[in-house]
Amino acid sequence: MKRAVVGFIAGFLAWIVVVSLIDRMLRLVLAGYAAAEPLLTFTLGMMAARLGMAAVTSVLAGAALGAVAPANKRTPWVLGVVLVAIFIPMHIRVWHSFPLWYHLTFLLTLAPLIALGAWLTNRKWTNGPTSQVVTSS
Repeated sequence: MKRAVVGFIAGFLAWIVVVSLIDRMLRLVLAGYAAAEPLLTFTLGMMAARLGMAAVTSVLAGAALGAVAPANKRTPWVLGVVLVAIFIPMHIRVWHSFPLWYHLTFLLTLAPLIALGAWLTNRKWTNGPTSQVVTSS
């Protein structure tokens, strides 16, 4: 139970840190992004970049959670549901600024991408190289 709680916290903090870093990077490398962000006047490319940012962030948050609590299968989904619950009021506030597909893509993929990140971290590689024990006679 303790690992699940610590994993949840690690995933939540990872989500905040990674999304902040990628957002700062987008401001630097994507022309017009910094000016569009306060007004939410994003172009299609900027919206795609934001959804990409959310996807990468969610997978990495799930990976952080999975690294801390590898045996727990529910905690990534709990983190995803908590984040969706946090973001629903925000999306309602800015509903008019984004198309429906944007809101649905963000909200519906958040929890599954976190679960995917945790699963990828904990996946057992069965087709990879195996270690062999060499014994001397």
